[in-house]
Amino acid sequence: MSLIQVNDLVVMFGPVAAVRGVSFHVEEGESYGIVGESGSGKSTVLRAICGLAPTSAGEIRLDGKVLSAPRHPDFYRRVQMVFQDPYASLHPRHTVDRVLSEPLAIHGFKDREARIEQALEDVGLGHGFRFRYPHQLSGGQRQRVAIARALILEPRVLLLDEPTSALDASIQAEVLNLLDRLRGERGLTYILVSHDLAVVAHMCERLMVMQHGQVVEELTRARLQAHDATEPYTRDLLLASEGYRPLTARA
Repeated sequence: MSLIQVNDLVVMFGPVAAVRGVSFHVEEGESYGIVGESGSGKSTVLRAICGLAPTSAGEIRLDGKVLSAPRHPDFYRRVQMVFQDPYASLHPRHTVDRVLSEPLAIHGFKDREARIEQALEDVGLGHGFRFRYPHQLSGGQRQRVAIARALILEPRVLLLDEPTSALDASIQAEVLNLLDRLRGERGLTYILVSHDLAVVAHMCERLMVMQHGQVVEELTRARLQAHDATEPYTRDLLLASEGYRPLTARA
């Protein structure tokens, strides 16, 4: 049984169908990619899984159980989301300490001090960052705080919405390598949305291509790297990204 199963998902915003009949599954411990142009519906799929976008039809299952709307609080102990823009996802008047303390308080954790210190260490930020404000951090540091916030409740699944697209190219690989390491250490399951095929090739074993709210096709990493696509739209995406190289961190 798959950890996450999405069956015939439809998301409507008024008369507009942002997602139309999308189905896919993700196994435990897998990193699964969703790619497509802006407006293809890929981020809306993540938001629907997380309960931030309305499900008009279809169903989403976690561990075989259909997710209710609104989501039960326990859902957010198991599934967390990292948003695209670290400049917008952190409250400008909250210190890093408060950003990390709030989810622990909401979910009733008592060992908050130890968890905050460990979370900062896990994402490569030391104690000295704990009482800084977002404006005192670089973009990469802000996204590390956002990742720490997502991980502090020890979820099984991370939903990653373009987690490096707002960052300078020089630090994108560092954040991706951090996410790769954390997945290996914790046995996490990822669903990664990106328009960047180099990012998907670096992070994901399988991927789904979307256009106009629908699934075009699914590929493995090996097929992506071999430019082995069957659908014209996917071949166009591959041609547009020709020349990409696997991402590696700077020395």
